[in-house]
Amino acid sequence: MANLDRRNFLKGAGVAASAAVLAGCGSTSGAASGSAAGSAAGSAAAAEPATSDAAKVTFEPGYLTVATGDPAWEPWVKNDDPESGEGFEAAVIYALADKLEFPKDTVKWVRTTFDEAYAPGDKDWDLNIQQVSITEERKQAVDFSPAYYRPTQSVIAKKDSDFASAKTIADLQDAVFAVMTGTTAYDFVKNIVFGGDDSKIELYNNNSDAVAALDAKQVDVLVTDTPQCVYMVQSEQVTDGVVVGQIPGTEDPDGLGIVLPLGSELTPYVTDAMNALLDDGTIDGLVQEWLKDYVEVPELTA
Repeated sequence: MANLDRRNFLKGAGVAASAAVLAGCGSTSGAASGSAAGSAAGSAAAAEPATSDAAKVTFEPGYLTVATGDPAWEPWVKNDDPESGEGFEAAVIYALADKLEFPKDTVKWVRTTFDEAYAPGDKDWDLNIQQVSITEERKQAVDFSPAYYRPTQSVIAKKDSDFASAKTIADLQDAVFAVMTGTTAYDFVKNIVFGGDDSKIELYNNNSDAVAALDAKQVDVLVTDTPQCVYMVQSEQVTDGVVVGQIPGTEDPDGLGIVLPLGSELTPYVTDAMNALLDDGTIDGLVQEWLKDYVEVPELTA
């Protein structure tokens, strides 16, 4: 979970205005998170609280408070609107809530940054879902649900880039890579693409900043999970972009997990509920519904 060094901090600051236009909002601030939380609390206040056993141990008893990113990208959340239940991760949460016997109107949504999801300390939410990979290091600070998806990582370039037609990892050796800080994408690029060297990796606070840097041609390529890469190109979040290919060997071995506060009393309930959704095919069905069009990407040759 490396912090931005001075060079990358200045670079991130240099694309902040462009990122704000791209994403519709900038990086999550404390004020923004509080505003989102207040709005969510207000909208759910009229709902009758849930009465299941799980509902007795939530941050606000009777309600399930769920955090996601700001913005939340497709195909994980459609139209940055998790309350709709549309998009893979939004749908997973409502399936899980139903299994835990939380009616839909007792689910509240708030926003956090990616690194706030797994940072140590007290939380004002029950669950956090925003493509957080399960790692041993993170499990020292937070709890995780069983994995609900195992993505790969892919590369985006501009169509007019020298790297747009890359077919092998060797073809990318001269590229400067943009990745989001704190993600497993950094580890995969450092170790698989560059053999342990990170001198050509630029870190950004969020993928909106990384996209802005790519559009400004301050970096050559961007790496993030494959479904998000496909969406970024299809939706023209990256202007004149192309998905170059999947990086071989990047399927997440431990998968993405829903984050809970460390030692949460809700963890055993979520574990049982997620295992039930995995066993009965619900999660596989949601993968087919929301992600099948976002994973057909050729693999680069090692």
